[in-house]
Parts: sequence; structure tokens; C-alpha cells
Amino acid sequence: MPTQHRAWVPVKALTPREKADIAMQCERFIAETLKPRFLPEIRPTEFNYPVDISRKWRANKYSFVVRYRSGFPDNAGEEFDAPFARLDHREDCFEATRFDLMWMRHTGRWWLLHRSVSLEQALRHIATDEILAPC
Repeated sequence: MPTQHRAWVPVKALTPREKADIAMQCERFIAETLKPRFLPEIRPTEFNYPVDISRKWRANKYSFVVRYRSGFPDNAGEEFDAPFARLDHREDCFEATRFDLMWMRHTGRWWLLHRSVSLEQALRHIATDEILAPC
């Protein structure tokens, strides 16, 4: 049986300042691009309908989230969040901050769409790729 060796692999974690800068750029992107395009007004329906687009950090992952409100009679007014895109920070990239752009499939599992892209490239993909449309 071969001997297993453990090796230390250096990683570049995001600093709190970098996380704040990324969050600020993404919040501006949501306010100036996503909301005007996909949610210019809230239109209640008899089904689930979008009421907000927001974001959330979780460790080194930054998720874009749509908040839905139910219009069904049995649970009218209840709200829930549905993530639609996620930026996974690549800790193995030292020369620049890079992300893997993930898409939430209908199966509830994340799917890698674009590997090792800059924040600007990732936001451009979210704005233009139909598969990443929030609503």
C-alpha cells in the first residue's frame, strides 16, 4: 500500500477589506444593473413572484439571491430566498483575485459555468448570460 503524504498548499484568503470592496461593487451592480433590468417593479401574481434581489457572503462564497413572495392562497405573503448565482473565491490564484462563477440548477445543486474569472468578468456574465438571469 503506498504511503500517503500530506503537503501544505499555500492559499490567498480574502481580507476583510477585500471582502468589503467586493460587496460594495456587487451591491452597486445589483442596484444599477439587475434591479432595473429584472425587477423594475413588483407585480404580484397568484404564484411565487420576485420582490427583491440581494446578496450574501458565506465564507469565501458570495451569493446573489432573489427574494420571492408567495401568491398562493394557502401561504399568501410568505417569502423565501432563492440563490441564482455564486462567486467562489479562488484561493489558489496569487497574482489577482479570481472567482469561479457558479449557477444554481433546478436540482438545487451548484454548477460551475466559468472558471477563474475576474470580478468584472463575472458581473458581465451575470448581466448578459440568460442562464444566470435572476427572475
